[in-house]
This record gives sequence, structure tokens and C-alpha cells, in this order.
Amino acid sequence: MNILTGIEIIGKSLWLENRKMLIISDLHIGYEEALNKRGILVPRTQFKEMFKELEELLNKVMPKTIVINGDLKHEFSDISEQEWNETLKILDLLQNHCKKIILIKGNHDTILGPIAKKRGLKITDKYKIDEICVIHGDSVVETSAKTLIIGHEHPAIALKEGMKTEKYKCFLLGTWKKQNLIVMPSFLPIIEGTDLVQEKLLSPYLKKIKNFEVFIVGDKVYRFGKLKDIK
Repeated sequence: MNILTGIEIIGKSLWLENRKMLIISDLHIGYEEALNKRGILVPRTQFKEMFKELEELLNKVMPKTIVINGDLKHEFSDISEQEWNETLKILDLLQNHCKKIILIKGNHDTILGPIAKKRGLKITDKYKIDEICVIHGDSVVETSAKTLIIGHEHPAIALKEGMKTEKYKCFLLGTWKKQNLIVMPSFLPIIEGTDLVQEKLLSPYLKKIKNFEVFIVGDKVYRFGKLKDIK
């Protein structure tokens, strides 16, 4: 499903067909180990699921360029053993399927440099191509692009049916000043995200979102209308 002309939602990613460019956001590799260190025991299955999902996606779209829109790893002040091993495995997978990888710096990527250097990659604050600018979204970045694509927030919607409540990752489409704004969900399965109806939002780009359109990611992509109507 196209969220804007030339920008297609495929799973939890965005695909720019004319540029053969795939955009993914917020993988948070190492999140399980971080939880384990805090005494929260979760099975370490997320990496295997994410790797398989990425592999299937890459074989489907065959990109020339892949943009990782921030928070490739999870730890702020360290590189955990899990992050070293699994981040390099993900980068190797991506490099085997494309010619160019763009690493956008997220707020969790304070010590991503040593990992990026291992694979000859550079880290940047934004990536602009044509009239589109990809930025993480934790702080405002000035750009004249007509369309902004951000991550960071991990948007999700909790839907109720009787006594049952299920939370779904989602994309958002709205505006920031006079620019189109697309908000991406996290790619990591375990992080379902910020409930747009119940929780306080973090990104400075998301102060007024009641008129944003919601695209829920399930067995396929569902266009759910405006957020204010879901509320």
C-alpha cells in the first residue's frame, strides 16, 4: 500500500521503487540482553525472527540502497556482547543484498561508531534524496525537503474487542509545518511501541497528531483513518 506517491509500505518498512531504496527503523539490537541485565527474563528469539523477516524482505524487493533510520543498537553507553555479534550479522546480511547502506544516527546510537567502522560504514544525522529527507526524529533537523520520514517513536495502536485488547505497530501520515511527515514503527518484534491513544509521545515532531492518518501493520497493511476518529 502506498502511504504517499512513490512511497510504499511493505511490512514494517518503506520502499521507494524509483530509487530501489528500502528504509527500516529502530531495530534495537541488544534489547533482550539489556532486559536480562535488569532481571527481566525474555527468550532470545527476537534476533532470529528479525533476521528471517529481513532476509525475506530483501529477497522480495532487491534494493540498491538500504537506509537504517536510527537505533540500530539499543545500549546508550556501551556495546554489549549481543550487540557486537548480532549487529555485525545484520550489517553483513544487508551488505550482501545491496550496494549502499546509510546509517542514520538515533538517540541510542551514541557508541555505534566502532561497529560501523568494522564494515566501512559512516553515520550521518540525515539522508536527503530528491524531495525526501530521512531523519531519526528525536530532535528537529532543518531541511527543505517536502517529505520527512522519521522513526524514534515506535507508534502503535491498542484495539479493543470486548475484553480483549491487542496492540499493533503502525505508520502515521501527517504534516510538520508545511512538510509531509511519515512516522515509521520499530522493526524489532519485541518493541510493540507507544500507544498513540494512551501514552505521552516523545518526538518533537508529534505535538499535534489528531489529524494524522493511521496505517496498521497486521497480516497486511490496513488504512484506519484519522487518529482522532480511533480515539
